[in-house]
Amino acid sequence: MKIQHLLILSLILFFSISHAQDITENSFGNGIINTVARDSSFSLKFGARFQSLFVSEWRDSEFEGFESESSNLLIRRARLKFDGFAYSPRLKYKIELGLSNRDMSGASKFTNNTPRYLLDAVLKWNFYENFVLWAGQTKLPGNRERVVSSGDLQFVDRSLLNSRFNIDRDVGVQLRHKTYLGNQFVVKEILAFSQGEGRNVVTGNLGGFQYTGRLEVLPFGEFKDYREASLERYETPKLAMGVTYDFNNDAVKTRSNMGGYMFTENGFHSTNISTFFADLMFKYKGISVLGEFAHRDADNPIALEEDGTPTGAVVNVGNSINLQGGYLFDNNIEVVGRFTQVKEDIMGSLFPDEKQYTLGLSKYIFKHKLKVQTDLSFRDSPDPKWNNLMYRLQVDFHL
Repeated sequence: MKIQHLLILSLILFFSISHAQDITENSFGNGIINTVARDSSFSLKFGARFQSLFVSEWRDSEFEGFESESSNLLIRRARLKFDGFAYSPRLKYKIELGLSNRDMSGASKFTNNTPRYLLDAVLKWNFYENFVLWAGQTKLPGNRERVVSSGDLQFVDRSLLNSRFNIDRDVGVQLRHKTYLGNQFVVKEILAFSQGEGRNVVTGNLGGFQYTGRLEVLPFGEFKDYREASLERYETPKLAMGVTYDFNNDAVKTRSNMGGYMFTENGFHSTNISTFFADLMFKYKGISVLGEFAHRDADNPIALEEDGTPTGAVVNVGNSINLQGGYLFDNNIEVVGRFTQVKEDIMGSLFPDEKQYTLGLSKYIFKHKLKVQTDLSFRDSPDPKWNNLMYRLQVDFHL
C-alpha cells in the first residue's frame, strides 16, 4: 500500500477510535470535531462529505430516436476538510483532501505520477482591517458557479460553461479586501498571482505566471453564505454582481491552467490566454437566480510545430452563457431550470455551438448538508448524432 494511502487511513482511524465513545455537543452538519484550545491558541474543525451519483445517458439515433448508451453508479466526490485558526483568530487555515477517483484523477509526470489528493492547503491572514492575504493552493476568484462549493449547488453538478471555461485551483497568493459604503452597500476586490499550471503540479512553472482580478458589488448587503438555492429565505432582496479578468502568460494548457498540455516535438506550444467572467446572483424569499457569461481568447490558439504543422491541440476560445433559477417551496423542495450555451470559435471544433437545457428537483432534508437531487438534461448540438439526454440522481451527505 502506498504511503499516501497509509497516512490517510491512519488519520481516519485515529479520529474514529479516539472519539468513538465521546458525547459531542456538535450538531449534524457542523463537523465531526469542532474544538478550540483552552488558551485560544488554535481551533480545529474537521468534517467529511460524499456524493453518491447515478447517471444514465441516451444518444440520438437517426432512425430510432434516443437509444440507451451508458449508465453509471459512482462516488462522485468524497472529501475530508480541516479548517480553523492558528496562533490568532486573524490567521485562518483550510485543508481539503479528495479521496474519490474523480477527485484524485489527473496523475501524470507533472504531478510526479501521484494521485492529486490535495484540493486546498491555504493560509488566510487578516493582517490589517479588511485586508486578507491568502497563500497556498486554493480556488482562484473565477466565475461564481465555480467558487461555490460542489456541495452547495442547486443542481447535481455545475454547467457546461464551468466545465469549458473555469480557471479552478492553483498555487499562489491572493489579496482580498472589502469596502462598506453606507449601511448596506459592499464592494469586494480580489487580486491573485499564481503559477498558472493548475493544482498539484510539481514540475515548476512551464510557461508564464497567471494574474487574476475580481470585483464584486453587493448593493443590498452581504449574503449569509456563498451557496446556491434560497434556503435563507431573505425577507428583502439580495443581489451580488461580479466581474473577473484572468490573464495566463505563455500558458501551455488548452484551458489556461486546465485542460491538456500542448506538446510539440521540442517542448510545448505556449500562448497568452485571457478569460473574462461576468456573473450575478439574486435571492428573495424562495426565489434564486444565477446568471453567468464567460469569454476566452488566446493570441495563438492553434498549437503548431516549428514548421507550422498543427499538433492537434487547440485552446478552447469562445463564449458561453449560463442562466438558471429556482423556487424553494415551504416543504424545502426546490424546482430549478437551467439554460447553457457554448460557442467555440475554432474551425473544426466538435461542438461549435452547443446548447443544454436542464430541469431539476431537489429535496433539502437538512439544507445542503443532507439532500437528494435529480435532474434531466437535453444537449442540442449542430450535428444531431451528438444530441443526448442525461438523467442524474445524487445524494449529498455532509458531517
